Amino acid sequence: MTWEAWVMASLGVAVLSAVLLVLALWLRKKELRRRIESPRGSASRRALQLARDVEGKGQLVAFVANPSKPDVALLRAAIERSRRERHLPEPLWYETTVADPGVGQTRKAVAEGADVVVAVGGDGTVRAVAEGLVGTGIPMGLMPLGTGNLLARNLDLPLSDPLEAMRIALDGRDRTIDVGWLKVITWESEVDGGTVGEEETQRDHLFLVIAGLGFDAAMVADTDEQLKRRVGWIAYFVAGFKHLHGRRTRIHLVLDDQPMRSARLRSLLIGNCGKLPGGITLLPDAVLDDGWLDIAAIDTRAGIAGWAQLWGEVMMQGVGVRNDLPAKIGRIDHTRAQEVRLVVQGGEHVQVDGDLVGRVAELSARIDPGALVVRVGAV
Repeated sequence: MTWEAWVMASLGVAVLSAVLLVLALWLRKKELRRRIESPRGSASRRALQLARDVEGKGQLVAFVANPSKPDVALLRAAIERSRRERHLPEPLWYETTVADPGVGQTRKAVAEGADVVVAVGGDGTVRAVAEGLVGTGIPMGLMPLGTGNLLARNLDLPLSDPLEAMRIALDGRDRTIDVGWLKVITWESEVDGGTVGEEETQRDHLFLVIAGLGFDAAMVADTDEQLKRRVGWIAYFVAGFKHLHGRRTRIHLVLDDQPMRSARLRSLLIGNCGKLPGGITLLPDAVLDDGWLDIAAIDTRAGIAGWAQLWGEVMMQGVGVRNDLPAKIGRIDHTRAQEVRLVVQGGEHVQVDGDLVGRVAELSARIDPGALVVRVGAV
């Protein structure tokens, strides 16, 4: 079979997979809503049991919820209904805002004596709650209701059963994990004496899964929000097609105290862990509590053929198979470090855990070992 045939076959499989995944996401959302809305069904009984468990343990639970998620109101109603039936004390409940996506609410919960803070929402809410809890020793629980639910995937938490996720948040075991910090040193707008825009005032960004520069961040920047609400994380791949023929980026990179190296790449990924939606593992060696950042340099040449080979590389490394042949038109090269510094010729898009940071000319990243406690399931 010629390489053209391999490419067409790969694209056909990708399209079919996308259709099946859209159907699966729709069915999952429908089932999730049915479980939460059922006033007399298993969801209500499980919420009631959870309330009893909380009362017995004497935990003060705080929820930090993103009200824009359609299932948040239903979930709160199910918890409140069960609480009233048992005349139990009311948990702390905070809702995020555009101005404060959860950091301030989390710090307020800590100040009011919360024993556990549960992030109810997507990856942005999880990042904000984590930032408010870093260094406190107070555990973070997760009730994933977002598009990617990246940290929840890497912690093997349930993605389609919010009440089971809440059970783990309240009754699970504590695990200490690392967090990453990305610092913007120079915005693209500051090059050649420009001024910083209003949206570029924040320079320090926490990430729990992957920060990226280049193709992946441009894909995040161009994702249609309405499409994302309808089909979930598949919308990112739709946006990615716009950039398959984009330019490669010249990057100057320093890892720890090593000499500077330069390369032309499609993306540079800096990760704390590596599982993504769709069964994709970009960083197979990354471990959440090993004290290292895992770095992946991604490059392709020769158009669609290079992307097809890269896709094959990603799929193979996800099942433990590595292709170390040097002459590849699509490749992903791995290393690790505790600190990273890079300069991008001309500036480039940057993202953290699927949230766009902006266009950056120079940045640094570091690992913060053991900075966060999370609630996970039994071993």
